[in-house]
Amino acid sequence: MCTKKQFAKVFTVSLALVVLISCRGVRQTTQASPSDSSTVVAVIPQANGVATNREVAVIFSAAMDPSSINSSTFAISGVSSAVTYDVTNKIAACKPFSDLAPNTAYNATITTGAKNAQGIPLAAPFAFSFTTRATSDTSVPTIALINIPAGATCVPVDTKVQVTFDEGVDSLSVNPTTFHIDGVTGAVSYNPISQIATFTPAASLAANTSYTITLTSGIKDMGGVALAPFQSSFTTGPCQTGGNGVSLCPSPGNFAVLAGTTVTNTGSTTIAGDLGVSPGTAVTGFPPGLVSGTTHAADGVAAQAQADLITAFNDAAGRSGASSVSGDLGGLTLSPGVYKSTSGIGITGDVTLDAHGNPDAVFIFQISSTLITGSGSHVVLTNSAKACNVFWQVGSSATLGTNSVFAGNILALTSIAVTTGAKFDGRALARNGAVTLDTNTINGCTCLP
Repeated sequence: MCTKKQFAKVFTVSLALVVLISCRGVRQTTQASPSDSSTVVAVIPQANGVATNREVAVIFSAAMDPSSINSSTFAISGVSSAVTYDVTNKIAACKPFSDLAPNTAYNATITTGAKNAQGIPLAAPFAFSFTTRATSDTSVPTIALINIPAGATCVPVDTKVQVTFDEGVDSLSVNPTTFHIDGVTGAVSYNPISQIATFTPAASLAANTSYTITLTSGIKDMGGVALAPFQSSFTTGPCQTGGNGVSLCPSPGNFAVLAGTTVTNTGSTTIAGDLGVSPGTAVTGFPPGLVSGTTHAADGVAAQAQADLITAFNDAAGRSGASSVSGDLGGLTLSPGVYKSTSGIGITGDVTLDAHGNPDAVFIFQISSTLITGSGSHVVLTNSAKACNVFWQVGSSATLGTNSVFAGNILALTSIAVTTGAKFDGRALARNGAVTLDTNTINGCTCLP
């Protein structure tokens, strides 16, 4: 039998073991694993050579401890630099105190001294290299695109302002002081990959009210060159309609595909609607392609459709009050309206067309040259936006990338190429050239009585 003294000794030892096991258990459950470490997801030097007076930057996968991002943990070999960290956008930038040498390769390193907000270091040092160009950067950054046209009316009260710059800017210089709607509080974010800054109001704007968007010269590019001050006004809605669409009904409205010379298909394309060609006569690849409607080759119906397409094309091209756009629309969210490009337009990634709950909202794109969408890109319709209320007037030819998803009516002066696997909600209407298809799904629009 255990004495009281022996029992007390056993109890004390057992308690110590329990405490020890418990402590070991806590230590094991809180130990950092490599998967807890943050990583560098992108480097932001210029692709064609870094100007000698520009900073280089990296984007982290998660929030970092600002005190751990400094010249000891982020350095360009052999170069004295200042290091900053943008908490909002998770961007660390390294700016040399003096200009770099021209046409020279440099190596940069981020050490494991860089820690995330939980104090966990990078799993391994991150190194990258870049080469300078022959000159410094003296060009003034400009605004390539703004998603709310100057003088726009009927702007939804829940809108965000998105500005695309023509070059990368210092993310810390883009903030609510330098980019805002006058008199409106809100948050600012910046995507250095797409070069898009977004101002998000803290609350919905007032209805039927005029507002002014302001960007100040406090915004600077990565070489320290200031933006020219910019202001643009708009008026909020609500409004009764989203504007008038381009008339495609009754003709050529039920054509999902219409060409001027030929329609050529490869693979198991399906077309919901009519297919036509005029004045050309050639339609090839059906079967294996399938057409749910009627095929019209150089007949009176196709000829009338081409005549009506010219009228619709000129109508779309002549719409006034357009907002200027250029380059790549990928990453943007656009409100209803008319948008004009004096050159070509591309879509890499996703562009979102937001109808803000108005099913009659209309989007018209006037494109002087080509429309080219990237592989896997998407035209995303949201908040009641409809493909049949979107019009792409193309001054030359359109090409939809492989496995892309497109929405709207393409009214092309020359040709339309829908490449392998692309899906298309709307109409492909070419005036003078061919429409080529390859294993596509094309859902046309129906003209209601």
